Amino acid sequence: MSTAKSVNDVDVLCLGHACYDYIFSVSHHPLADEKMTAIRFAECGGGPAANAAVAVARLGLKSAFAGYLGNDNQGDSHYKELLSYGVNTQLIKRGKSPTPISTILAKTNGERSLVNYKGATKPLAAKSIDFSTINPKVILFDGHQPHESTALLRKAKAKKIPTILDAGSIHEGTLALMNKVDYLICSEKFALQKHQTLACALEKLSNKNPAVIITLGSKGLIWKRGLETGSLDAYPVNAIDSTGAGDAFHGAFAAALALNKSWAECLVDASAVGALCCTEMGARLGLPTQEWRDNFLMNQAFKGNI
Repeated sequence: MSTAKSVNDVDVLCLGHACYDYIFSVSHHPLADEKMTAIRFAECGGGPAANAAVAVARLGLKSAFAGYLGNDNQGDSHYKELLSYGVNTQLIKRGKSPTPISTILAKTNGERSLVNYKGATKPLAAKSIDFSTINPKVILFDGHQPHESTALLRKAKAKKIPTILDAGSIHEGTLALMNKVDYLICSEKFALQKHQTLACALEKLSNKNPAVIITLGSKGLIWKRGLETGSLDAYPVNAIDSTGAGDAFHGAFAAALALNKSWAECLVDASAVGALCCTEMGARLGLPTQEWRDNFLMNQAFKGNI
């Protein structure tokens, strides 16, 4: 794990959402008025961009997270956790508004349900963060800081810094960025919110984006880049909790881009890291090191078209 000592020394900058997760492992999702006991419990920091920054750091690159954390116990815990992973925290804004929290019910088959609460916490206003001195190799957005993201995207375009959008669902931020980034990585949910089929979604989205990846969870992914299309099956693992798997995928993809890896290597690395994230509770305990990921891939059969 590398530590970026200053924002001038960053491979991947991740801008977006940070929260604090409370994860309950349950045998099944509770029915109406049902009381149940969790099998296991864990808590840790969360949020798409924040998780991606940790994924990058775990893989040995220098990452920074830019976003908001409240001046509360959850914010303090998350901030310390990011530091412990070696993530640069100099672009985090702290304030009186609470840190968003999430309650996650993780079933034993790896599926999960999530409830997020932001309260009165709003996205940061434009120019809340000073990005003037940072010059990362790659920038990853999750759309949850739309005002800061649009300005930073313009800077990235001017400096020819590759940009990625983690598009989990359609909202103000993803709508503002989805047709402007270099790599649109979207969930199946996002793809089907405005399109009847995945094939249609892939075709339509690729008309406005140089490269599109639609992640399909345990079904793998499909992609289109220019005139080329392909797919990749998900790697089989003993799934405990799928929380953060998509975030892990995005972080690993960004790390591979920062290392100038090939298109196929980017997809394989990201798929492996996303799969391994599912092997532990919470979004972060399963995030692999470079050695763990490489050892995992040595024992996997490739199934796809890349």
